[in-house]
Amino acid sequence: MALSYKARRRVALLVLVVGLPIYILVASVLATTLAPESVWVTLLLYVALGIVWILPLKSVFKGIGQADPDAPKRRFDDDP
Repeated sequence: MALSYKARRRVALLVLVVGLPIYILVASVLATTLAPESVWVTLLLYVALGIVWILPLKSVFKGIGQADPDAPKRRFDDDP
């Protein structure tokens, strides 16, 4: 079932405000627990963890910054 535009906006906001800070805490704990010796491996780990969170949520964020496609179109030539 596809989410409506308003529902996707609400879910995206919830993910950014609540989910992302939780993911950052979990990712930082994971990275410090693994604690690789190499700086390059640590950098690669942080880059991978920075990209991984968006993959399952890409469909939620797609098109959020655009106008609502279900909203009625306004015609400016009808204004007096």
